[in-house]
Amino acid sequence: SFEEVESDMRKVFASGQLTSGPFVVEFERAIAEWTGVEYAVATTSATTALHLALAALGVGPGDEVLLSDFTFPATANVVIQTGATPVLVDSGATDFAMDPDRARDLVSDRTRVVMPVDPFGQPADHAAICALAAEVGARVVVDAACSLGGERFGVACGAHGDLGCFSFHPRKVVTCGEGGMVTTSDPDLVDRLRILRNHGSRRTGTRSVSFVEPGFNYRLGEVAAVMGLAQVRRLGSILADRRTTASHYDATLEGVLGLTVPRPASGTKWSYQSYVVVLDDGIDRDGIISAMADVGIETTIGTYACHQHPAYAPWGYRDGDLPNSARFARQALTLPLIPRMSTAQVERVVGALVTALDSG
Repeated sequence: SFEEVESDMRKVFASGQLTSGPFVVEFERAIAEWTGVEYAVATTSATTALHLALAALGVGPGDEVLLSDFTFPATANVVIQTGATPVLVDSGATDFAMDPDRARDLVSDRTRVVMPVDPFGQPADHAAICALAAEVGARVVVDAACSLGGERFGVACGAHGDLGCFSFHPRKVVTCGEGGMVTTSDPDLVDRLRILRNHGSRRTGTRSVSFVEPGFNYRLGEVAAVMGLAQVRRLGSILADRRTTASHYDATLEGVLGLTVPRPASGTKWSYQSYVVVLDDGIDRDGIISAMADVGIETTIGTYACHQHPAYAPWGYRDGDLPNSARFARQALTLPLIPRMSTAQVERVVGALVTALDSG
């Protein structure tokens, strides 16, 4: 609400400092504390966070980056924008995230980074992925865009691997409108992240700046930071609310035919950025979306299988190369999950879904 940010907004406007000010610093500290890392670096989006992370690691032409195929295409795009080669990795048969065994099969002597995604706020198998990366001498950058507040075996999302990258897009658990964050505990990497974020500049005196390499303008503004900070201050209650709604969905969908409800693995907590089910093969997922819309309920796809899209045709992927990702792209369905969603609202969604499945 406006009331929770009004006081801090007035401070921003009174100061006249609209970017790179104290609220950005406080927002970074709050995210670092939540994730249990030493440092956080705010950016304009998760896309710029991911690009900044790869740039800080020196990824470029001749390198290969293993990344999840089942993801929003920004994950693949940032790899291509560095000049490196994207190597798309299939999901597991029952898990939206990167399959560590398949990743191992795709390692080459050019593998520089492994970049798993925490899909929909569901932490990937980071222990296996980090072990693989250590074995082959690669670094790990986690696309944690959706997973703020999630954890796996006591390690918070954003603290796995060398670098984590969050999103604060309007669909996320915490939103700034647009915004992102890179998290790390590596002091050398954070120094490089901060230099590259601000045009490649390093302060050399009170008023002196030296531009030490070509960088970017990926700085987050103060107004966006105020919005994000207000929500991080109550992140525990936001997560509890989303998990309560998810548990209502779990219970209400029990025994419904025609779909599978993914559940957290032992030792795993999901942030539930989205509540996603998988429709059985043969069910027209897009037809279900249309049928639900006809009764006033908005649903949508899960996300994309990058290898199926024309932008990635130059890398020669064919139908059947990544079957699990392709199936999830075809059959995953995202159900509404809004703040303070009542049990009656959940039951209405599930009732409409059951009707649509029976009619299909």
